[in-house]
Amino acid sequence: MTVSMTATAAERVRTQIDQRGHGLGLRVGVKRTGCSGYAYTIDYADEISDADEVFEAHGVRLVVSREHLTFMDGTEVDYAREGLNESFRFRNPKVAATCGCGESFTVKA
Repeated sequence: MTVSMTATAAERVRTQIDQRGHGLGLRVGVKRTGCSGYAYTIDYADEISDADEVFEAHGVRLVVSREHLTFMDGTEVDYAREGLNESFRFRNPKVAATCGCGESFTVKA
């Protein structure tokens, strides 16, 4: 199982951690919510536990709880700016459908 990050996303994480002054990387996961079932979570990784898998891309750590890997295997995390909007984007091959607003998703069985 693997989760990856583009060079653009890695640079954004590196910049944010430098400005923040501490952090080990980016923690991503999923939570049950929304009309389609799941939504992504994103936060700084300030610690890494035995229940986490750590992936490295472009010199930045990407931390994922093992319980979330089932939903995120093969996902690529990207970062994009469009006008005044900027956000991390997830390209997940396990997504079967998304809700109309794009905030939640359903995974393939």
